[in-house]
Amino acid sequence: MNLEEPLTVRLEMDERWGRVYCKETPCWLWHAINHENGELIAYVLGSREHDMLQQLLELLNGLNLNIVSVYSDNNFAYHDSISPEILQPGKKNTQKIERKHLTFRTRLKRLARKTICFSKSLHMHKIMIGLLINVLEFGVHFFRAQPRFGTRIVV
Repeated sequence: MNLEEPLTVRLEMDERWGRVYCKETPCWLWHAINHENGELIAYVLGSREHDMLQQLLELLNGLNLNIVSVYSDNNFAYHDSISPEILQPGKKNTQKIERKHLTFRTRLKRLARKTICFSKSLHMHKIMIGLLINVLEFGVHFFRAQPRFGTRIVV
């Protein structure tokens, strides 16, 4: 593989909310995955506004990718920010990213739909999402169980 040539990809993009401090303060996870294999390409955390999608698109532009199509839901931000030639809205081709949402909700209680669990601060919320992504996507475990002494942080 030549690293000078851009990698041609088809992306699935979506956003997922989590709550910080209380129900009235959502924090949105915007992320893009490779449609072919489901690998996470990039993500950002913040509001549900256009500027967060712009940050995600800037991250993707810096990765030397040739994006041939983007599958997403019908969120207005995608229509405003992504070229209509490559944007394909609808639920037909977003099964992998929706499955990731289900996995995230199952593994991290503060992302569940009906819950009383919240992150206490935006900083901790971002740390927990980052740790979850590292464990699920890259297999990086920061904790190692020791039978006699409980759990220990491993860096």
